[in-house]
Amino acid sequence: MKNPLHIITRIIYHLFILFVLLLCTNSVFLLSSGVFDSVVMIACILMCFFFWLWPDVYGKDIREGRVRQLWFGNIQLSLFLEALIISIVYTFLELFRFHMVNDKGIPISQLSDGFVITASLKRIFAHIVVACVFLSITFWIGIIRVYLTSIQLGIKHRIIGILFGLIFPLNLIVLFMILNITHKEVMFENGKALLNEERRQQQICATKYPVLLLHGVFFRDIKYLDYWGRIPKELMTNGCRIFYGEQQSAAPVTETGKEVARKIEEIVKVTGAQKVNIIAHSKGGLDARCAMSDPEIARHVASLTTINTPHRGCDFADYLLTKIPEKIQKTVAGGYNSALRKVGDYNPDFIGACRDLTASACREFNERIKDPQGVYIQSYGSVLKKARGGRFPLNMTYHYVGIFDGKNDGLVATDSFPWGKEFHMVEAPGMRGISHGDMIDLNRENIPGFDVREFYVQLVADLKKKGF
Repeated sequence: MKNPLHIITRIIYHLFILFVLLLCTNSVFLLSSGVFDSVVMIACILMCFFFWLWPDVYGKDIREGRVRQLWFGNIQLSLFLEALIISIVYTFLELFRFHMVNDKGIPISQLSDGFVITASLKRIFAHIVVACVFLSITFWIGIIRVYLTSIQLGIKHRIIGILFGLIFPLNLIVLFMILNITHKEVMFENGKALLNEERRQQQICATKYPVLLLHGVFFRDIKYLDYWGRIPKELMTNGCRIFYGEQQSAAPVTETGKEVARKIEEIVKVTGAQKVNIIAHSKGGLDARCAMSDPEIARHVASLTTINTPHRGCDFADYLLTKIPEKIQKTVAGGYNSALRKVGDYNPDFIGACRDLTASACREFNERIKDPQGVYIQSYGSVLKKARGGRFPLNMTYHYVGIFDGKNDGLVATDSFPWGKEFHMVEAPGMRGISHGDMIDLNRENIPGFDVREFYVQLVADLKKKGF
């Protein structure tokens, strides 16, 4: 998209289509009923159909199909907005002219000829109908494209667009907002696609050993709702071999640790690789450490990278389990365990999983479980700077965790993250911060200053450089 010739061509094409759209929209005023004007009108209508189907002559510059359709929708909404504003101004000018004078220069207010006034009103009405038809088609094709293909709009902005769509001028403000979000999304996503094309041959994530991703508590590895968001696809694009832990959603660390151990043995057997690289988020880090407490499993692990793992637990979790009545705990746990059995957990234990995340349980765990020799261990963490930076429910828990644990990512205190040989705090500019969920692309959000997909690409690329 940075090719100067393409940029100039796009501008010229944009202006040409805007001219064609305006000619169709305002054809009642601009064109007569002559043969030549009829031919011009037919040609313009055909051009409009072409524009509605393929609004960008250099669409191939946008590499991914979804992003290309989003780009098309953005172009159509932009031209709709430009044509709408120009048409409104032009219509008012025509109304003013019709009100002031007829074709002989006599003010219409002084005419007694009702035929002239009626003809003028019919012409104005026909203009409004024609304008609404062409502008409406352009708008609806654009907005449908955008709503179906944008990830960054999210549910909130889509609902806002629906609620204020018919309220002028709020609908124009919302449209500007939608255009801004989707344009940034197109530029960002296409930039990533071009970057991956440039380094495709390098396969920078093709590590010596396959990568095992371990999810956190209250989630499962589901094929069509990936816990890791867009991260796995990005890693595989750059040569990474990925496996998933598939441990239970909610169970004590001793149980999920055994499941992780079996998964490691399975990967080694299937791939023929001697070892695996583990990347574990949240409770997954504790599961991995528990699995590696078995020397036979530890010898099959090359590296462990924990992401926002509560290695020292959460005082807030201790408080909740102490203060919430046992009856309520059992009711919540019963409902959760029943639901999780239906999606794959064979022995869910909601209370057991929560208890293993408390500060007291983690102190006992750290005394009992020692890191094996020969495994490279590192850790990462992030901090949420304000509650609004995290989406539900992290925006609700942020302040409560802060009272008991201090600076946190919405769930886990920053003091609980460090483990192993190296610790890295992930930061982003601005006052938003990075939440517990942001670190696994939970909301598929492009955060300014923090590209979560590229973070993992570089993390795995570093493991490759280290010989893992």
